[in-house]
Amino acid sequence: MNNKLTCMSKRKKQHALVPRLRFPEFRERPPWAPEPIGTYLTESREKGSTGDEARKLTVKLWGKGVFEKEEYLQGSANTQYYIRRAGQFIYSKLDFLNQAFGIIPDDLDGYESTVDLPCFNVAEGLDGNFLLEYVCRPSFYKKVGEIADGGRKARRIQVDTFLDFLMLLPPDFSEQQKIAECLGSLDELIAAEARKLAALRDHQKGLMQQLFPREGETQPRLRFPEFRDGAAWDSTRLGDFATIVKGKGISKADITADGTLPAIRYAELYTVYDEVIREVISRTHLDSDGLVLSEQDDVIIPASGETKADIATAASVSISGVALGSDLNVIRSHLHGPFFSYYLNGSKRRDIAKVAQGDTVAHLYPGQLENVEVSYPTPDEQRKIADCLSALDARIVGQVKKLDALGTHKRGLMQQLFPNPEGGEA
Repeated sequence: MNNKLTCMSKRKKQHALVPRLRFPEFRERPPWAPEPIGTYLTESREKGSTGDEARKLTVKLWGKGVFEKEEYLQGSANTQYYIRRAGQFIYSKLDFLNQAFGIIPDDLDGYESTVDLPCFNVAEGLDGNFLLEYVCRPSFYKKVGEIADGGRKARRIQVDTFLDFLMLLPPDFSEQQKIAECLGSLDELIAAEARKLAALRDHQKGLMQQLFPREGETQPRLRFPEFRDGAAWDSTRLGDFATIVKGKGISKADITADGTLPAIRYAELYTVYDEVIREVISRTHLDSDGLVLSEQDDVIIPASGETKADIATAASVSISGVALGSDLNVIRSHLHGPFFSYYLNGSKRRDIAKVAQGDTVAHLYPGQLENVEVSYPTPDEQRKIADCLSALDARIVGQVKKLDALGTHKRGLMQQLFPNPEGGEA
């Protein structure tokens, strides 16, 4: 009986060391085997410059790669830096739990970092890109993080700890390469789609600078053909044509999934919504009596925030009857809501930030907003501008969804291509 259980245990262990998906040429090969990472990595300590002279690099979080570090203050002459070479593996001791891993690219060969960003030469038998994909898996870096030293706010993964940790390797180096090539091609596709998203956002930003008057101006640089010979934009104080009221209290505890009344809380303007709110995600059971309910084309702006720049965040509510929580300024006017929201988020953002008060916590009151100078065209031109920017927003949202889908696909593929003996997220 004991022999039978031992055999079953061995088979189960072997099964756990085989990925659920293997390329055809490796399906009959033996299971993967655990080996210390230090078998293949050697820390590089090639002495470089001091902090006031070094060309520095940094590792971005969440596996985003290695980049030149932008410095606004000169580094210290008392800090020793070390030279890093193309192809070396690098990680951040402090941000290990935030997936700060990378491979030094060719264009950063000779750049430097401190011992807080240790760098390693990769020996034959281990593909550097395979290693990078392996350590970026939550089942690896989260497990290592459990044994990190330091407090919760300053956990560091020391070099010895990292090199002692086991990783599973296939018996053939060519299988490592095949996996790395597969995931690398997917990474290239994701990077290309991310560049498209960045280009769309840059295009929208540039277009907004043309379609709305710039600071100190009352007319835009670009108008649609049918409005070029039309009336000039009207210029006036916001308080001369708009009414500004404050929302009323809806706490986080008041939000419930089966609530009967749609509701918007001020924090959601930072985390959930863009310039135009067409669908409300939160609901409450609070009685509408005594609350402030939206009217179509209301524009809402937070009344408090962490910084003055953050507080200058506007959103148009396209739905009537939505409960608007406290810490929201509600602007009601004859202007087309989406147009007004894009305008306030664009060329008027700096003006709004200027009138906010406070440093640690910024506050914005109706009386301050009333004094902001604004310009606006005819209703038809307002709608034309808003429709143009909304169409671009739709493309941006579609591109974000495409990127999310590719990321989900990659995570699922990695769960199949790497063994996960402990189960859970690969």
